[in-house]
Amino acid sequence: DSTDTNYLIPGFLATETITGKALEADIYNAIPTEKVDGTCCYVTTYKGQPYLWARLDRKPNKQAEKRFKRYLYSLEDCKEFVWNVKEDFKPVPDTWIPAKDIEFSDGNPLPDENGHMPGWVPVEKNSKQYCWHSSVVNYEAEIALALKHHADPGLLEISPVPLSEILEQTLELIGTNINANPYGLGSKKQPLHLLVPHGAFEIKNPPTLKQNDILSWFEGCSEGKVEGIVWHCHNGCLIKLHRHHLGLRWPLPDTYLNSQPVVISFNRTKYDCDFEPRSLFHHFSNLDGQRFDRLKDIKFDA
Repeated sequence: DSTDTNYLIPGFLATETITGKALEADIYNAIPTEKVDGTCCYVTTYKGQPYLWARLDRKPNKQAEKRFKRYLYSLEDCKEFVWNVKEDFKPVPDTWIPAKDIEFSDGNPLPDENGHMPGWVPVEKNSKQYCWHSSVVNYEAEIALALKHHADPGLLEISPVPLSEILEQTLELIGTNINANPYGLGSKKQPLHLLVPHGAFEIKNPPTLKQNDILSWFEGCSEGKVEGIVWHCHNGCLIKLHRHHLGLRWPLPDTYLNSQPVVISFNRTKYDCDFEPRSLFHHFSNLDGQRFDRLKDIKFDA
């Protein structure tokens, strides 16, 4: 999911109509991209250098949650729910920052309509809690391991990307220990994680915005074997449609991401530092130039 959570709005109601928000954002002229199934990350500055940040929503404590639920289930639509931002929420680390589009009142961030405050925490080098996040960044070389399209059509590429090049961008972390690993990456013994910049996989032959066309696209073509579609609108708005919104199942045994060959491009000589022998950076640098039929076929030699 994306950073600007309030902008990640479902594009379609349960009926066949497109939401007003989506029309307002000009969804008809938006760029449709594959919604990748992982956990959302953000790259921004910390301690004076570009850092990867993990998604952390600030949530209400038990008492506030109860009050909020009572309010939601009561029919008092006329009264607005009032949060006490200082006392109603569970503590978060001092390094926590709110997501960009959060609203503020009296200098305090306000929760969204679900009672959550979306935000971020920096991923430290040897973080235990965020060990899979930290496996895809090297702060010494200031690089991240990214999965993107190769210049050759129909080919994917895994390569190190300078963190400075993805500053202020959001990305999806995918892999062995994220969301039950829908893409079949790595193994328990040899976990494998990668970052995918949001919007990286533009959909070449998207469906029209009619529900029947979208259903048959998801069900009937290989490009439709994705978790969902995110339309990137020109005003910066992101409109999201998940297979679940249409009653379709996910994950799938064969995903579109796994139907494409992938090449590793990792020229080790460009980096001054030595990569730790057990790190993904070390493993991938040993595979430089190698090509695999599918992402799930990538194996490191023991």
